[in-house]
Amino acid sequence: MTAPHVSLPDPTHLSHLPQLPSLDPVGSPVTGWTRAHWETIADRLLDGLLPYASKELAHYRLPGRASHSGDWSDGLEGYARSFLLAAFRIAGSGGQVSEALIERYTAGLAAGTDPDGADRWPPITDRAQPMVEAASIAIALHESRPWIWDKLDDPVRQRVADWLGGFVGARANDSNWRLFQVIAEEFLASVDAPHSRADIDGGLARLEDWYRGGGWYTDGDGRKFDYYNAWALHLYPVLWARMAGPRADPALVTAHRSRLREFLGVYQYFFGSDGAPVHQGRSLTYRFATVAPLWAGALADATPLPPGRTRRLASGALKHFAEHQVPDERGLLSLGWYRPFLPVTQRYSGPASPYWASKAFLGLLLPADHPVWTTPEEPSPVDTADATLALPAPGWLLHSTSADGIVRLVNHGSDRLPPPPAEADDSPHYAKLAYASAAAPDTPPDDLTLGPDNHIALLTADGTAASQRGRIHPFGVSGRHAASWHRAVLPDTDEGHRIETTSVVHGPWEVRVHRVEGPHGAVVREGGWAVADDSGPLEEAMGEGWALARRPGDGLTSAIVALHGWEAAEGAVTHARGVNAYGEYSATPCLRLPFHPGRSHLLVSLVVLSADPERPCEPRELRVQTDVRITPEGRVLIRFPDGTQEEVPQAAGNVR
Repeated sequence: MTAPHVSLPDPTHLSHLPQLPSLDPVGSPVTGWTRAHWETIADRLLDGLLPYASKELAHYRLPGRASHSGDWSDGLEGYARSFLLAAFRIAGSGGQVSEALIERYTAGLAAGTDPDGADRWPPITDRAQPMVEAASIAIALHESRPWIWDKLDDPVRQRVADWLGGFVGARANDSNWRLFQVIAEEFLASVDAPHSRADIDGGLARLEDWYRGGGWYTDGDGRKFDYYNAWALHLYPVLWARMAGPRADPALVTAHRSRLREFLGVYQYFFGSDGAPVHQGRSLTYRFATVAPLWAGALADATPLPPGRTRRLASGALKHFAEHQVPDERGLLSLGWYRPFLPVTQRYSGPASPYWASKAFLGLLLPADHPVWTTPEEPSPVDTADATLALPAPGWLLHSTSADGIVRLVNHGSDRLPPPPAEADDSPHYAKLAYASAAAPDTPPDDLTLGPDNHIALLTADGTAASQRGRIHPFGVSGRHAASWHRAVLPDTDEGHRIETTSVVHGPWEVRVHRVEGPHGAVVREGGWAVADDSGPLEEAMGEGWALARRPGDGLTSAIVALHGWEAAEGAVTHARGVNAYGEYSATPCLRLPFHPGRSHLLVSLVVLSADPERPCEPRELRVQTDVRITPEGRVLIRFPDGTQEEVPQAAGNVR
């Protein structure tokens, strides 16, 4: 069945794309999309790059801000990441694509690896960007081997092996980069070229160090949980096993597949019913690369998902971005989310970086008669029922609602920081209390300043500067509860103040129980969700102890309501422009406590993000319908608007 709010799009939303195949409401009753749609989008992406190819086809020099690695590396990135897409397209069709596509990437290999050529690639050196791109080239060469590698002249094959051989004995960044070395050197092994088995085994062993259970890896030491778990740390082991074949340790391959299977069991909840993935973490400009592990699970027989659900989730995400003008009218992927938006990028992001989205097309390697392409689509879990899911390893709590198809992620565990003594700086894509599929954090250009949305802070007396969240210290996640503490430091001081927070979720609602230490007289501010729109400023309303922001078109509403401890608190709505990936105009409802009593102070608030017409987000009604009682022992008893009751212990650390 299809969720009530999911509908086939107005064709004008896709007018920037070439003529798409007809929708298939029988085989794909949720999205209407088929394998032919995937092939059409892949071809559009590849065709869109042609005007930006270098003379000898080894570089693609796209418009946009250069990365910190420079134009030379950025040109290689354009070739490597699009070669990945081309290889999936070539192999998935059994070579039945235009000969020009095969010749184009064959010519680029010959020119890029010519050390004396004008179109040569930068060499692979310690911790340099070409390491990343070499892995994509190695994967593409392996998957397209009968049509490209096997037909290369011997001197070109030798030059390719020599260039990739720069990886042997080199130092990679101690993160997902270790897997780039594994992939590149395993390809060298597969073609009998010099390689280091110690490099390969060392990278795979390092991956084991980062496994935290439940299908979750951290991307390097620390608590760095994000989509790299999906599109790198699970994906590359599957692709390595395909390359290594009998050289791979069967026990290790089995372990990787078991972890991927467990991960996909929860990952299916990360996509809203409209196909949008939860907006959290770095490198979000890779967009629909988020679906890569779904296909990897099917490719490696390592998924718990029915094949029709795999396709529904993957096609839903690709279609979602297509309906939001991705790729653009030139057929290009811009540095952004929907429109160009640099705050979702990093210093390493160049104009061709978004083409890691090519990983989304991994499913084309599955034959057209595979069940993921032939079985009728099945609804995702978010389509059919409300859900709450505790994820102890990353310290996350998911809660989704089928009536509006929104997924919300409550964050009490991922802060992207390496272990102490690393500085505890903030990123809006990691430090917020919550993230969602229907909303993005306000993200100032410096990526270091937190806006008020989904954040509780101590403010300076003039209210112009706020404390950061910094390092998150998880207490635990269980059932409907998640808790952590952080050290809030007022700007221009060294004094830290402990803030413990327990989140309790039910349906679209989250009740936050804060125990806030702070200096006498300090101002405390808490924000709800930032909602955004391109059409103009959002609707707002506010009063004593509550505030609301609403998007006019679809009624998406963010509200915050004071439930306890916010005496004399006034509601307010803060506005911003040009700082939100979901729209030009954004607004955040906030509460502001004008005077902290100077001891550990208990604050309880209700936040909600919803587009459910049957459960309107009217703050004054929510305040009447929600009840909070504090017992003499300090426990917090909560009754949600529908009567569901939960209890929060006196100490947030009791959540396990």
